[in-house]
Amino acid sequence: MQAIDFIVARDDLSQCKTIETELPDGAALPDDALLVQVDRFALTANNITYAVLGDELKYWELFPAPKGFGNIPVWGFGDVVASRHPGIAEGERLFGYFPMASHLVIEASDVSKRGLRDAAAHRQGVAPVYNAYARVTRDPAFAGVRGDYQALLRPLFMLSFLVDDYLAENEFFGARAVMLSSASSKTAFGLAHLLHGQRSGVEVIGLTSAANVPYVKSLGCYDDVVTYDRIGALPADRPVAFVDMAGNSALRERLHRQFGAQMKYSGRIGLTHRASTPEEPQLPGAKPIWFFDQIRKRAKEWGPGGIDQRFGVAWTTFEPKLERWLTVVHSRGPAAVEQVYRDTLAGRIPPEQGHMLSLH
Repeated sequence: MQAIDFIVARDDLSQCKTIETELPDGAALPDDALLVQVDRFALTANNITYAVLGDELKYWELFPAPKGFGNIPVWGFGDVVASRHPGIAEGERLFGYFPMASHLVIEASDVSKRGLRDAAAHRQGVAPVYNAYARVTRDPAFAGVRGDYQALLRPLFMLSFLVDDYLAENEFFGARAVMLSSASSKTAFGLAHLLHGQRSGVEVIGLTSAANVPYVKSLGCYDDVVTYDRIGALPADRPVAFVDMAGNSALRERLHRQFGAQMKYSGRIGLTHRASTPEEPQLPGAKPIWFFDQIRKRAKEWGPGGIDQRFGVAWTTFEPKLERWLTVVHSRGPAAVEQVYRDTLAGRIPPEQGHMLSLH
């Protein structure tokens, strides 16, 4: 039996292919190793960001691929089909970070009732969350469409949760409105949901393309929805914060020059537009900075389980809305995976769709 991997050229993400390799013999695995069959995984614009930043943030190191190629990390579910670890049985279901592949060998360590970690040497250069797997065999929160929501949105909503927490902790840097670019993106509307639901006195403005206006308005979590060609009409006489999900240098410069000193915070989060230039001019207002490190700060301040507890409360307010906001589309097989990948890369996926994929 062959294992299947979907890989992309690291210097040209439009070049992609499926490769087959010999599936490891479960009986010959090293001690404590697991052979996991990847059942299904989510693919969103966020995964394209992982690929764009693959070298810079070491994402390419997680799942080795042939020279010049990379395997894009994805969030999803896998089933243990062979185990050399005494505490993990065949048939167990895991949720975590997987390659776009049919199988993965995990060097299980730090095994507890709730989860485990992959101790493979090549996976140790990134944040611990990327090596952690939850044991979810009988957990209803990870079953069926609720499981799809977890794969599609839990990692993105964690980012939304942390940005919301950071802005609130800093009293929005004095801003009275928060502008979110790529307002139809999943991280953006997760943040808008939190801001709109629990932060009084701050207007939430969604910036989006004309084609996505109906969807963004239907979410009900933006106070105002403005198309990119109309941002000049926004009043520039009040303090604002900008949360940039788009990664569009020209848009960022327009906003900074329009608001000047009233731009109190400019946070770079995503790269959905993939239109950043390496050398950007110095801009008026707050210096644009990448959003990092809030999770480490809060983990230290809130103690063990503190982030999970607070995030869990936030997730319970968010998940019920997803049935109305998101349609989950399941696709199987290498051809389907390539098509969804190409559509995601080109920005052709409608914002109301969430894609769950499998290579087998």
